[in-house]
Amino acid sequence: MNKAVFLDRDGVINEVLSDRVKFVNKPEEFYFLPGVPEAIKKLNAFFDYIFVVTNQGGVGLGFMKESQLIKIHDHMIAQLKIEGAIIHEAVYCPHKPKAGCACRKPNSKLIVDLGKKYNIDLAQSYMVGDTDTDIIAGKKAGTKGVFLGKSDPLADAVYPDLLSAVDWIIEDATSKQEG
Repeated sequence: MNKAVFLDRDGVINEVLSDRVKFVNKPEEFYFLPGVPEAIKKLNAFFDYIFVVTNQGGVGLGFMKESQLIKIHDHMIAQLKIEGAIIHEAVYCPHKPKAGCACRKPNSKLIVDLGKKYNIDLAQSYMVGDTDTDIIAGKKAGTKGVFLGKSDPLADAVYPDLLSAVDWIIEDATSKQEG
């Protein structure tokens, strides 16, 4: 079975609610956070797959069309590829925040569906996010949770940003193999 890292998008990969951008509704509003391409490249060297799993309620709320979201994700994937970093697939929940759907994090459907599609061993995989809903979704799916921020009692590890979390993720995954 394969191993994967599931990454939330806003606040993990790209800026959101920053000086430059409030929300990303167009490709030109997409700015990588420092160290993200390098972090993903390091993860690519160890994991079989890297995925983006994101709630994008702005689609359901009418702030952007689904076609626009797909353009943003295509842009993100293309820009990372230029840096030698590969995202294998970006999946999203387009529904309104209170729609009650199965795909919106903290529900785990997006992660579980990717796990089935790519034959992922979720117990050997990681969900990285900057909100408790990311960590809860990962836990429900059976992954370890890595929180980016100050603290999260549900997370297996807490780091300030993706690049600083990568070494722990790889070390933890390697110790599982040896153990």
